[in-house]
Amino acid sequence: MPYDLIGKIAEATTLTRKSVATILTGLTFEKRGMFSQNPEEFIRRVVDEIDKQKAAIIVEHIRYQPSAEEPYTQDIFNMNKSSQEYAKAFQAKKAIQEYVFTDGTAENSVERRFAADVDAADEVIVYAKLPAGPKGFYIPTPVGNYSPDWAIAFRRGAVKHIFFIAETKGTTNSLQLKPVEQAKIKCARKLFNEISDAGVKYHDVDSYQSLLDIMQTL
Repeated sequence: MPYDLIGKIAEATTLTRKSVATILTGLTFEKRGMFSQNPEEFIRRVVDEIDKQKAAIIVEHIRYQPSAEEPYTQDIFNMNKSSQEYAKAFQAKKAIQEYVFTDGTAENSVERRFAADVDAADEVIVYAKLPAGPKGFYIPTPVGNYSPDWAIAFRRGAVKHIFFIAETKGTTNSLQLKPVEQAKIKCARKLFNEISDAGVKYHDVDSYQSLLDIMQTL
């Protein structure tokens, strides 16, 4: 089966054919020879390495500026859900909506446990599961739009509102996340933690306890 090697890599990495050709030309003869042994594996490895390098460059130089555009409104939460989705949703007490629609098929998924812990926490005033997708809440990054999972307002001591945007992952080990995903998380961290003047902080966490641990350091 013939392969358009340059075309497939260019499509997967959003680089030009010329850029891909230049990269492939720089490979050693032995590495280029891997293509004839297993074309699909060769393409996958090249794409992964290009994405890794792109991500590193992007995070190094990304800058966000405050925008004059209108902020998000509560309309982003007005999304239709089926009766089946409501049946599986978490019925909340402190969320801005009565039901929280968590990701994952498991009854005790990472997000489901996180929602239950946040809802039961005394220090949480109110929280929201941020809707993803084109009509939801997202951060534009050079490697694609990125949607954090949660917005949480905390009470801590005399401070009644410490606002966090959190990303819940099954792991916080960067070695287990794809380079593009790592880049999006780092872009979000830069956006919220560098230009925000409203007490908004961003952290990627694997549990509510890890978020509490981070709060203790602030």
